[in-house]
Amino acid sequence: MNLVNQISTLANKYFSVISILFAIAAFSWPEQFVWLGSYITTLLMIVMFGVGMTLKPVDFKMVLTNPKPVVVGVLAQFTIMPLLALGIAILLNLPPELAAGIILVGCVPGGTSSNVMVYLAKGNTALSIAMTSLSTMLAPILTPTLLYFLAGQWMPVDPMGMFVSILKVIILPIALGFVIQKIIPNIVEKGGALLPLISVIAIALVCAAVVSGNRDNIASSGMIIFVSVLLHNILGLFIGYLVGILMKLDTETRRAISIEVGIQNAGLGVSLAKTHFAASPLTALPGAVAVTLHVINGSILASYWSRKEIDKKESSVGKDIKITG
Repeated sequence: MNLVNQISTLANKYFSVISILFAIAAFSWPEQFVWLGSYITTLLMIVMFGVGMTLKPVDFKMVLTNPKPVVVGVLAQFTIMPLLALGIAILLNLPPELAAGIILVGCVPGGTSSNVMVYLAKGNTALSIAMTSLSTMLAPILTPTLLYFLAGQWMPVDPMGMFVSILKVIILPIALGFVIQKIIPNIVEKGGALLPLISVIAIALVCAAVVSGNRDNIASSGMIIFVSVLLHNILGLFIGYLVGILMKLDTETRRAISIEVGIQNAGLGVSLAKTHFAASPLTALPGAVAVTLHVINGSILASYWSRKEIDKKESSVGKDIKITG
């Protein structure tokens, strides 16, 4: 079990490197990975099932006991990221498929890897978990609604169909994982060390699946996709932190909101694009690029903040919470 723990820890630490290697391999030898395209939704469901197995009622406690930073953070996420994506799509005059794709990335909830990044950044981990959980629960309503209003000018959007997809891909696996955790807690606890490793591999495979299936499209329009996703991500991280300053929140809380706002569940964006925009494969590319770039940028920022001292007089809620998945 110690070996499994060590491997999982290494996988989490080098998540961005693993994702990049899978993407490079998929681009270089697409025929070896293209078959994964049929399993993108399944892979994401496995990740969400793992999240459910680690989720606890206490993760939602902050929503009731200290709602201000949670509400501020979630509102920032579902306003800043969609509107930034819309602005970038217009500013860069993106083709309809890429415009819808970057807006889709902006409308999905927070990514599961953000909790680990906030912990490493010496941020408010309890807030990070609460924000990820709440934004995920709100996603079936907010993601299709926002996408309909913001991306409908470029691509036809089916809000009800997307609502059902998010319930299937996100909510049901999380709920199932949560129930199993309650039924057989001892077995789940013993196997918990595997969850981070499984999540890393699953997300890396999602990235490889999309890259291999769209190799030619990436080769012809890769730079504009890269610039769009990079700009969207960096601005989200910066403005998220700025929101914390404007709301006069402590440093740890600002760090948590910054990372939660900037790091999206891009894997969900890929799955929704593959399901609802199958006739336009380019729509999935911003999500595939975001899967890797979000992890890289978030990890760099977390590493930088981990070396910066925090005023001891400020609150450090959640700083000592251990992240297990």
